[in-house]
Amino acid sequence: MLPKSKVDLYAAIRRAARTGMSTRPLMRKYGVGYETVQRALASALPGPGKKMRSRATRLDPYKPVIDTILKADLTAPRKQRHTVKRIYERLLDEHDAVDISYPMVRAYVAARREEIRLQAGKGVVDAFVPQTHRPGAEDEVDFGDVTVELAGELVTCYVFAFRLSYPGKAVHRIFASAGQEALFEGHVHALNVLDGVLTGKVRYDNLRAAVAQVLGLFRRRIEVERWTAFRSHHGIEALYCQPGIRGAYEKGGVEGQIGWFRRNHLVPVPEVESLAELNAMIDRWDQEDDARRIRSRPRTIGDCFATEQPLLAPLPEEPFETGRLSTPRVDRYSQICVRMNRYSVPVRLIGRTVRVMLHASGRCHVGGGVTG
Repeated sequence: MLPKSKVDLYAAIRRAARTGMSTRPLMRKYGVGYETVQRALASALPGPGKKMRSRATRLDPYKPVIDTILKADLTAPRKQRHTVKRIYERLLDEHDAVDISYPMVRAYVAARREEIRLQAGKGVVDAFVPQTHRPGAEDEVDFGDVTVELAGELVTCYVFAFRLSYPGKAVHRIFASAGQEALFEGHVHALNVLDGVLTGKVRYDNLRAAVAQVLGLFRRRIEVERWTAFRSHHGIEALYCQPGIRGAYEKGGVEGQIGWFRRNHLVPVPEVESLAELNAMIDRWDQEDDARRIRSRPRTIGDCFATEQPLLAPLPEEPFETGRLSTPRVDRYSQICVRMNRYSVPVRLIGRTVRVMLHASGRCHVGGGVTG
């Protein structure tokens, strides 16, 4: 059997050489050349491999021209700099570059433009600083979409994640939508599991269920009134991330955690009869996750949470109504329409306006104690 790697090959050659085998038999036995045998006898570790020479392309004669154009763009007005299309047109018109294609130019410009900016001292090198968090100082909240086979049908649902930044502990809940009712119920479930409320800040993106308007590029927001009341009831202090892609980096912990949870617990696609069945499984997975260590941390998630839990504020004594109230009118078919769904109610309510409380868990309660 031939050695599996170059290190194994060198070791085999050196072992055979110690038995008295000469160079030529070693070459025949292992199917290698004279140079390889000599390198193996000189050192047990292979040297660095040869660097592959880049292949010549039809674009090579025009690369200096493209570099000159990109360098000139550094001092050109921002709105009058070359696009890839304009560079390609100039190569055709001014240099008769008929043997090159637009994709070749586009690929080279994409790689070279930023290199030239960096060489000129005008670019910014992406750098990341590992985050650290104090116990009880910060949480993150977000939704992520998941696919579930629910009662034999593939549907898109939404996983709510409430993550404590210091221990990395997360509480999850899956809902049929990511509306305000799901946001409220997810919070209530998470706070009950944690048995307390964070006294620091909770990071959110600009969910429609919570934010009515983003004011400029700053962190000022006009909140949905009911969300403000919910926060006030529980003593939650919100910190809203910046709009766009920059905001995703500000709560990267929960973004990455949702991806980890999806890959490790929801692959393959779960097959359940109801969301209640799936959420019971999720509760068990969250408990088991306490024994996990995140990357190189010396302590488990559960051990770190034991440090943070005494710092949480107590839960409010009175519960907050998480459902959404609406007042539809009962039609002549003895039905009401709630969120594009129709529900039957007693005939005696035809023509009357009823109170309907709709919850994210799917419960619909119609005024008077009648369940639709």
